[in-house]
Amino acid sequence: MALTLKQLRYFMAAAETGQISHAAMELNISQSAITTAVQGLESQLGVRLFDRSAQGVVPTIEGARFLNHARNILAAVEDAERLPLGQDRQVSGRLRLGTTYTVAGYFMSRHYARFRRAHPDIQLEMMEMPRLAVEEGLATGSLDMAVMLVSNLANSAGLEQEILMRSRRRLWLPTEHPLLSQERITLCDVADQPYVMLTVDEAKDTASRYWAKTGFAPSVCFTTSSVEAVRSMVANGVGVTILSDMVYRPWSLEGQRIEIRALADTIPSMDVGLAWRKSQGLTATAAVFRAFMSVAMGGGG
Repeated sequence: MALTLKQLRYFMAAAETGQISHAAMELNISQSAITTAVQGLESQLGVRLFDRSAQGVVPTIEGARFLNHARNILAAVEDAERLPLGQDRQVSGRLRLGTTYTVAGYFMSRHYARFRRAHPDIQLEMMEMPRLAVEEGLATGSLDMAVMLVSNLANSAGLEQEILMRSRRRLWLPTEHPLLSQERITLCDVADQPYVMLTVDEAKDTASRYWAKTGFAPSVCFTTSSVEAVRSMVANGVGVTILSDMVYRPWSLEGQRIEIRALADTIPSMDVGLAWRKSQGLTATAAVFRAFMSVAMGGGG
């Protein structure tokens, strides 16, 4: 089996941060995804890439050598991103990109910075706005493209979409919470607990839809538009919540631990993706951005 760009990126993030958990936070993915990628590389290469301890991970001699190769490969990919899809000329012009709050805060920053470095001749104008405003901007042509929660997209008839990442929703709990001792946790179990409800980016509406299918309802003790407030409330034992891995961090601002557990019920993922107007098609700059994001997310292997 051939090595993949995702494996290389995950390995390099673990090597550079020295912690599987830190690498997962940096890439907005689960720790198990990092671990699986590294184990897959070790199996394919037939060597141990990391020395592991309670303090983190340190590259072995073979791991350090492979890290140099990984850096060279990913640097070559970044160079290739400057001419996506075999373009033989540098595209220039303006790209008006809409984005929503959660995507701007937890997903787009590193891609925004890398795209600007890779394509200095494209003037990237990124604007954060509510989903309805993003969809209206795409429909009227005031936006060329959007990076948004396409799982919330309403105008599916008029807008094209392409999923970049599916972020799993899981239960957040404080340390030593009684539910942590259960092998199987359901929404019925969660319904008995005080619940901290996030509202930003229609999180409350999404939660209401999947809760309604079960016949249960969360016992909401606090409602907020702030992810950090949710994090602090959960860590301090005020309540539990269900949110996506993309916004999960294992520590609150006060330095208190937050645990996560999968739920037995079927919970929809939070999907980040691209959207653009069907009737308009892609502008040249939007096509470049689409190709860039495909490579950045490991598209094509």
